[in-house]
Amino acid sequence: MMPGEYFLEHAGWIPLFPLVSAALMLFLGRRLPKFAVNLFCVGSVFISFVFSAGAVYQLAHRAAEDRFFQKILFIWIPAGVYHTTAGPLANFAADWGILLDPLSSVMILVVTGVGFLIHVYSTGYMAQEGGYYRFFGYLNLFMFSMLTLVLANNLLLMFVGWEGVGLCSYLLISFYFHKKTASDAGKKAFIVNRVGDTGFLLAIFLSSVTFGTIRFTSRGFEKLVDATQYPGMLDALNIGIASGVFAVGMPVLTAIALLMFVGATGKSAQIPLYVWLPDAMEGPTPVSALIHAATMVTAGVYMVVRMNSLFQMAPFAMHVVAAIGALTAIYAASMGLVQTDIKRVLAYSTISQLGYMFLACGVGAFVGGVFHLMTHAFFKALLFLGSGSVIHALSGEQDMRKMGALWSKIPVTAKTFFIATLAIAGIPPFAGFFSKDEILWKTFSGGEEVFYKVLWVVGVITAGMTAFYMFRLVNMTFFGTSRVEHEVEHHIHESPPSMTVPLIILAILSVVGGWIGKPASLGGVNHFERWLEPVIFSPPAALAGLAERALPAAHREPMEYILMAVSVLIALAGIWLARVIYLQREGLADRLAEKWGPLYTLLHRKYYMDEIYDALFVQRTKDLATALGMFDRGVIDGVGVNGSGALTLAICRISMWWDTWIVDGLVGLTGTLVRLGSYPARFVQTGKLQSYALVIVLGVLLLLGYFLRHAMGMV
Repeated sequence: MMPGEYFLEHAGWIPLFPLVSAALMLFLGRRLPKFAVNLFCVGSVFISFVFSAGAVYQLAHRAAEDRFFQKILFIWIPAGVYHTTAGPLANFAADWGILLDPLSSVMILVVTGVGFLIHVYSTGYMAQEGGYYRFFGYLNLFMFSMLTLVLANNLLLMFVGWEGVGLCSYLLISFYFHKKTASDAGKKAFIVNRVGDTGFLLAIFLSSVTFGTIRFTSRGFEKLVDATQYPGMLDALNIGIASGVFAVGMPVLTAIALLMFVGATGKSAQIPLYVWLPDAMEGPTPVSALIHAATMVTAGVYMVVRMNSLFQMAPFAMHVVAAIGALTAIYAASMGLVQTDIKRVLAYSTISQLGYMFLACGVGAFVGGVFHLMTHAFFKALLFLGSGSVIHALSGEQDMRKMGALWSKIPVTAKTFFIATLAIAGIPPFAGFFSKDEILWKTFSGGEEVFYKVLWVVGVITAGMTAFYMFRLVNMTFFGTSRVEHEVEHHIHESPPSMTVPLIILAILSVVGGWIGKPASLGGVNHFERWLEPVIFSPPAALAGLAERALPAAHREPMEYILMAVSVLIALAGIWLARVIYLQREGLADRLAEKWGPLYTLLHRKYYMDEIYDALFVQRTKDLATALGMFDRGVIDGVGVNGSGALTLAICRISMWWDTWIVDGLVGLTGTLVRLGSYPARFVQTGKLQSYALVIVLGVLLLLGYFLRHAMGMV
């Protein structure tokens, strides 16, 4: 450790602060007043943010190649010496350790910074709710789990945080457990995520066998002798490439990458495991903002970027990631076009934007994926918190058909929400423009194949759809004529400062947050790309073959300007169309819905995917359970348990009959014979002394008579 790196040395404390407050809430929170709950829970997250900012600041003062800090807090699961696929022996072990590098530093700042603002917002939003301490206990337990996930230095510890955020998601989605819809949504999220987690767990097992380690890298240790002392998967991969053990497209590398992506599709709500996220809106709005917009759902993207070296060695897996990301983006956007619940529109928007992030990763633009992750955290958290402020003002109403003309009634909420909408629509100079433009540009220039051009077309169409449904939401909520119910209209009011101040801060970040990644084509320096450069794997050109696929340098800058203009024009067209349909021509939306009735119904019913999943999986699982129940009753219980019991009872009864009739009869007969045989002995053996004396005398007389007769015969 370098001098003056106090925060780096104590980076392991960052997850512990919210863990302590979570334990306090869950064990003693019932006895604490709300002031104390706020002090401990909000304060602990703020301290974590301070430590995170300090650690990142100190890391930034290192040279670019030295921006790695890794520390093993203790050995968790020692396993001894292990032979790696790459060749050298490694001291295999699962550590409880931290890795702070440019990638994890971005994540901890997003998690703690946005998390702190949402905690502050929650003190106002949840003030009148029951279970106040329980809510903040779950929220802080989530913060601990998410920080453990992003700071983990190995796959197994990442999986601990991965499962922790899944558990907290279940607890927070079903926070209103007295509502069946909320409890069902919590169970749905938990079960669907377990499906994805199975793939991730298999990937961990296969990685440990293939690389001989589950650590990410050996970089960042203070007293590192060589790569075999603290081996990492990146070290094993580099050694394997140099020795010819690993090559691009190897089946084992592709299998690991695809299994990891299965885990990512569950956590980050991609096709086919996206179905839990829309229902997750049953939870409190701050939960939607923190877990289902800014942090937890980005865990899959973070994991793919963390393992970017592995994915770059598996081109087929990269194509799968890009295709699933693009398909999810446009698929979710299409459903967002017709939703009427304000939070569900944002839910489908989240799924769509996560698809953009995976599209970026799939075409090799890992920096663009993380960049969009960061900017999305700002404007999507603002959108969810803004929707919560609208719901708060309308006494719990979430149906946009019962809103309208709220711009002047809740001005702070309306203006900040409008800024976030411009950002997500990709309008310059807001944050979303820079990150979305980078993804589209990297997709188009990823190669000459038709595959990349099709992906770009899908991305551009999705951008236009995003602008349309987001401004549809804005127009239906804040403009036009009021459709608010009469008894609710008199109680409309702006939210308290505890809710509006976080909105203002997030609005500022939604404006300026993208400038850190200003592209060189606009005369800037992409500081974000430079910051993340040390953690992005650069395979040998001969292996990757990227140079042959790339767009010729002479055509890059003019084409980038053209594509930038196209994406902005598409977004503006979506905004204009939403204004025409929902503001200028009253009733046009209803007429279009009636004209395109089957298509409208298909989108509104979410392509009937819930019904399809219910028929294919839920009901078939019930049928299987019924069949297993019949087998259990007929075979296990009937033949196994009851049959063996009946057989045992029959044997017992035969044994009793045998004992009663055969054994007892034989015993009786034997006794009779013994008694009959004993009569002579009983006659002689009387037990009387005089009888014995008489027999003796008679015997003596008989003997004497015998001898006398014998003697006289001799004479």
